[in-house]
Amino acid sequence: MNNFPTKFIDLLTNEAQAYLFLATTMPDGSPQVTPVWFNTDSEHILINTSAGRTKDRNMSARPQVALVIMKPQEPFRYLQIRGRVIERTTQGANEHINALAIKYTAKPWDSQPGQTRVLYKIRAEHFDQH
Repeated sequence: MNNFPTKFIDLLTNEAQAYLFLATTMPDGSPQVTPVWFNTDSEHILINTSAGRTKDRNMSARPQVALVIMKPQEPFRYLQIRGRVIERTTQGANEHINALAIKYTAKPWDSQPGQTRVLYKIRAEHFDQH
């Protein structure tokens, strides 16, 4: 997490139980925001979704994203990030959503038949700290 602001590293750890609000852009240019589970690989922010969802379609077509990470216990302490999707893959996506489910619910992911999970890797490019 070399480029992340030091005072917000706790929001990025697996123990933090922070939430990420993901903003993507619709085809008409309007914003779309979704709360998502996330973690990091120490360099990038990782999120997971089901193939075909709005955020999947938006990020596939327009890789620029905005994020807000916050803990529910401290809603006015948050980190805003603007970044870019640098990878979209299905490889390891099922294992990733299971790890996120365990992080957030302490239970394994209940996979849905026919659902294809997609793992997104996001490079943070700009930070606005609060």
